[in-house]
Amino acid sequence: MEPSQSPENGQLLLINKPLSWTSFDVVNKLRYRLKIKKIGHAGTLDPLATGLLIICTGKMTKQIDTFMGLEKEYTGTFVIGQTTPSYDLETEVSAPVDVSRITEHDIRNAARELTGKISQLPPAHSAIKVDGKRAYKFARQGKEVELKPREVEVREFEITSVALPQVNFRISCSKGTYIRSLARDLGEKLGVGAYLSQLCRTRIGNFKLEDAVSIDDVKPPHADLLQH
Repeated sequence: MEPSQSPENGQLLLINKPLSWTSFDVVNKLRYRLKIKKIGHAGTLDPLATGLLIICTGKMTKQIDTFMGLEKEYTGTFVIGQTTPSYDLETEVSAPVDVSRITEHDIRNAARELTGKISQLPPAHSAIKVDGKRAYKFARQGKEVELKPREVEVREFEITSVALPQVNFRISCSKGTYIRSLARDLGEKLGVGAYLSQLCRTRIGNFKLEDAVSIDDVKPPHADLLQH
C-alpha cells in the first residue's frame, strides 16, 4: 500500500492500545487529533486488554470487514483455581480453591482439548447484542441473557509457562473467539475454575504489534506512521 498524504484518502494505522482504554476511546481520540470524520477500528479489544488495534481512516474504512476476518494472536495469563462472572478482572474474583493436584501435564492436555474447531459460548459480559442491547448491560444489571454457542477455531493454544496458579499462554484463533471464554473452559476442564488476568493482542493477520505506535505518536502530519 502506498502512503497517502491525506487522512481522508485513507490510511491504515497500527496502534498499541493502552490498558483501560476502550477501542472506541482510541477512535475518538484519533478522530479529534486528526480532525477526520471517517475513521473506525477493525476488531474490538476489551478495556482490560492491550495490544494491536487496526485503525482505518477515509477510504480505507471500506476494508474494515476484511481486516476483522483475519486470524488473531494473543498472549496473556490465566489464573486457575478462581473465577469471576465476566471471566476476567472486570468483576469480583471468587475465593481461591486448592490447585495443588493440578499438574502442568493436566493444563497442557486441557489446552489441547480446546484446540481446533470448537463450540464456544460467549461471555455474558460481552458486546454481543441481545434484543438490540449489549449483553454486558443486562449482565451488569444482574439479568440473565441467553447467548448461543458458536463455532470458532483455535489454531494454536500454547502453554508457554506454568507457575501455579498462573498459566501463561499464546493463542492463535479465528474472528469471534473470546479468550475469556477459553479461560472459563480451561478452568472447567481442570475442575477448579479459571479467569483471564492479562491479555495482549500481538498479531492480526500479518500485522504485528511490534510495528504499532502509541496514540501519542500519531500527530499530524503523520504520513510516516502509515503501515504497509
